[in-house]
Amino acid sequence: MTPDKFFRMDGKVAVVTGGGQGIGEAICRRLAGAGAKVGVFDMQREHADRVAKEIGGIPLVGDITKEDDVARVFAEVASQAAPVDVLVNNAGVASRKNRDLPIWELVREDWEFVLNINVVGLALCCKAVLPGMIAKKYGRIVNIASIAGKEGNPKMGPYSASKAAVICLTKSLSKELVGKGDICVNSVSPAVIQTPILDQLSQEQINMMLSKIPLGRTGKPDEVAALVHFLSSSECSFTTGQCYDISGGRATY
Repeated sequence: MTPDKFFRMDGKVAVVTGGGQGIGEAICRRLAGAGAKVGVFDMQREHADRVAKEIGGIPLVGDITKEDDVARVFAEVASQAAPVDVLVNNAGVASRKNRDLPIWELVREDWEFVLNINVVGLALCCKAVLPGMIAKKYGRIVNIASIAGKEGNPKMGPYSASKAAVICLTKSLSKELVGKGDICVNSVSPAVIQTPILDQLSQEQINMMLSKIPLGRTGKPDEVAALVHFLSSSECSFTTGQCYDISGGRATY
């Protein structure tokens, strides 16, 4: 196999949630460049339309926490292309209304807002694509977690807890799918990546996280997309239930 043939995704259909900006946009561009037909799933139509137009993809607009929206979106993908081969669960939030606070100052709504998007919405998207993957005995799911889900960031209780849930959900789902075909489920745990999600945090919070990174900088969306590309490819066939760090050296375990 020549180098330009590695990790090709010709003929595959992928959906990336939160695909209209940041890490999600970088993943959409990477997978499309490898030959996949990419559904750009975003809550904001202008973002989904822009990215889809630029990569020859399918714009998908909806709220991942609403089952009707999720069902409609994946039906649109199937009708315009084919049932999904690759799902990248990237959509997520850091906090509600930029509330990076200690746990004793949080209210119930802070927890529900973050967990509904980062965990429940992710699970609903998995549920939507898995019957098709099981039927054709092929699929790749990549869940974007966070180093906060391993270490727990102060003043980011809901986010840290949600990303720990994503890591464990990945492991649980991968075991449920054993024996059902070539279906692999993995997660990626970035440290601080330069994306609009940082707008939800104070500069003090960002500086704290940067201080823990030996390479001394934020990561780039394209760097995350490169790792996701492998995990989304057919060549990722003996790797499932894993969590891959992309943390500039912060995680060494």
